[in-house]
Amino acid sequence: MVRIRLRRVGAKKQPSYRVVAADKESPRDGRFLEILGFYNPRTEPSTIQFHEDRVYHWLSVGAQPSESVSSLFRQVGLMDRFQRFKDGEDVEKLLQEAAAAIEARGVDVRTRRSGLLAQAAKAKSAKAVEEDAQIETAEA
Repeated sequence: MVRIRLRRVGAKKQPSYRVVAADKESPRDGRFLEILGFYNPRTEPSTIQFHEDRVYHWLSVGAQPSESVSSLFRQVGLMDRFQRFKDGEDVEKLLQEAAAAIEARGVDVRTRRSGLLAQAAKAKSAKAVEEDAQIETAEA
């Protein structure tokens, strides 16, 4: 049986995932049939991108998504579009709709960690400027 599931990639404590079609018995990061997209939970908001035409193919031939992938599909509205695909709607129209939804999401490519570091640096520099202003007023 073929499953659509997540495959972990990325450095230690910096996970990102590929969405793959793999045999149910193969290990999490082992052999797979095809890469169907990726998911990065470390960006704000999370980066989720799929090759929807290939996902439609695998779903139509009986591949079962895992629970985590099903929740990702629901977040981006893929399962609704797949149902419309099964009902006979044009694939090109559905793919254009998916591309428009990705653009509307407005993903910031910086990771949360780097964003937090940038915020901390701004706060630190603002605090330093404030302290310098207090020192100057105390000297005057």
